[in-house]
Amino acid sequence: MSQAVHTNKQMLSVSENTLYDLADLFKVFGDSTRLRILCALFGAERCVKHLAEELGISQSAISHQLRFLKQHRLVKNRRSGQTIFYALADEHVKRIFDQGLEHIREEL
Repeated sequence: MSQAVHTNKQMLSVSENTLYDLADLFKVFGDSTRLRILCALFGAERCVKHLAEELGISQSAISHQLRFLKQHRLVKNRRSGQTIFYALADEHVKRIFDQGLEHIREEL
């Protein structure tokens, strides 16, 4: 069976709710500030203060975006005393980003 036929059959079995959730996920990647935060988390976990300094964005704006990213399960956090550290939720997040970057860098 060809890849295209297999993919079409898979798409027919995807529920409308799942497609809605997928569209919602892609919307999260539609903001350059959120993408900058995700990039900063590729190497290691960071706290809000360090992200704000590194990206030149206010701590409140970073916190707001991190809450949004956490709600969409793209980042996770851990507490150490008074400080909360954020990291990518899993390797899928980086792969989604890398795939998108590869796509826009392709020559047509």
